[in-house]
Amino acid sequence: MTARDLDKVARAELKTLSKDNADEVAKHLVMVGRLIDEDPSLAHRHALSAERRAGRVAVVRETLAITAYAIGDFALALRELRTYRRISGSDDQVPLMVDSERGVGRPDRALELGRSVDRDALPNPVQVSLAIAMSGARLDLGQPDAALAELEIPQLDPERAFSYSPDLFRAYAEVLAELGRADAAAEWMLRAERADDALDAADDSGLDETVEVIEEEISEDGDGPATPGN
Repeated sequence: MTARDLDKVARAELKTLSKDNADEVAKHLVMVGRLIDEDPSLAHRHALSAERRAGRVAVVRETLAITAYAIGDFALALRELRTYRRISGSDDQVPLMVDSERGVGRPDRALELGRSVDRDALPNPVQVSLAIAMSGARLDLGQPDAALAELEIPQLDPERAFSYSPDLFRAYAEVLAELGRADAAAEWMLRAERADDALDAADDSGLDETVEVIEEEISEDGDGPATPGN
């Protein structure tokens, strides 16, 4: 494992540091990426080490926030995400901020934060993540109809699968189930599975991350037409 294992964009942010320090920080960030799924606590310790060496670098504060969220320290995640946002000027982690507000028991604040950003200015994957987080906050407040409405966005397209589609379809299915609409929930859960399969096949083939989903296959299974809210 070397500093060069860190992706180029993140490495570029470390150029303000001395070479030796940048290399050490980069190694810690690489280890976070390798450990975050299997051992989030150890990943968090690497992120803390990186922050002690490079606390003014946006990607370092972002990484620390992500590991804090992974171990359930939502207050720390929120604090670090605010710092990251201030340093970087980016809104791309607002969905995680919304979810962290939920984590500390403030769904009203979560909704307020989510409404404060221009969603149309966000990349599609971030828009989707924000919609899912906002839907979760609505559920926290006992508002399942509003939770469903949060997810009825242009990206909820059953005919195509993007990298974010499976998570969006599953979130939609879960809210439908909460509303007692079991058949529609099962239909959208099946779409999520089909989207996962289609994306895996595209990845194995080296194709673009956007693929067509054969919606007729779902209808043949008796789950109804491919329209939101069924």
